[in-house]
Amino acid sequence: MRLLILLLSTSVLFSCKEVKETESKEVSEKTIQKSISKTKLIFDTDANNELDDQHALAYMLLNGDVFDVKGITVNATINGKGIQGHYDEAERVMQLCNLKDSLPLLNGAEGNLKEITENFNPADFDGKDGVDFMLEETKKDSVIIVAVGKLTNIALALKKDPSFAERTKIVWLGSNYPAPGEYNQDNDTIAMNYVLNSKIPFEMVTVRYGKPSGTDAVAVTQDEITQKMTGLGPKASEPITGRHGGTFETFGDYSVNLFTHIFDEAHIESNETKSRPLFDMVALAVLKNPNWAETKSISAPILIDNSWVERPENERQILIWENFNREKILADFYESIENPQLVSSSK
Repeated sequence: MRLLILLLSTSVLFSCKEVKETESKEVSEKTIQKSISKTKLIFDTDANNELDDQHALAYMLLNGDVFDVKGITVNATINGKGIQGHYDEAERVMQLCNLKDSLPLLNGAEGNLKEITENFNPADFDGKDGVDFMLEETKKDSVIIVAVGKLTNIALALKKDPSFAERTKIVWLGSNYPAPGEYNQDNDTIAMNYVLNSKIPFEMVTVRYGKPSGTDAVAVTQDEITQKMTGLGPKASEPITGRHGGTFETFGDYSVNLFTHIFDEAHIESNETKSRPLFDMVALAVLKNPNWAETKSISAPILIDNSWVERPENERQILIWENFNREKILADFYESIENPQLVSSSK
């Protein structure tokens, strides 16, 4: 009997050990898989344009379990106080996320594609630092480019090295397609057409001002931001001075400040509800969860005289993102800022 009990006890001990080892192995495999499945990206932004770029940056930097950020490049659009203004604003958001100097931040193009390529010198041109960074990083690994401003940096990368098209894809927040107009598009239409006529895989996250099918519908009111964002986010090791003045230690408080001032700026028209879309953040949200929008593949059109011209015979296909789930995207945005997971340092 004592021998039987001893044998049974030994069997139970080995079984428990096997269960623990199996559970440990499963946890390890899940951890590895989670790391493998991160989206590796470069974020190309006109960070100081309005306020959606800043919210996109914070969302990306605080989703470190989802995004593997290789670096951030900036470009200058007509609003934002030149390339330095865009660089400085991106750096502010990085500091609020305690990631300043932890990730590469580089200047891209200040001018447009036509201006820069009139006498193009591949060894020295406007935007070279940011463009060369894109070219080199995409040689190292499978990295995509999320572009939320004009497409000048992307077009310049293609011009300098056409093989760029074979090793990455572009996810672009822009265009009212199939309607004309839209800020990012209008800032460098020639660059957009250059990219559309290339072979680089291209996904268009539509804006569609005033339409429920575009990212314009993912809007929040000033009151909602004040209620939900005040104090949210990690506390910065060093406070920043905001672009409108004032001192801030959390992105949540800076968000409230940005919304407070956006309706006073000359290029923004107020409305009764005082709401603003978080356009750029949506481009990252649908990468995190593609089920938060619908997609369709079309033959790449082209924009001529501010009108879209369809090219059904064009074998080149691009992906259109539309019909975004506002509630789920915003719920995830607030959750990400409230429970942040910082991206890993790339330096």
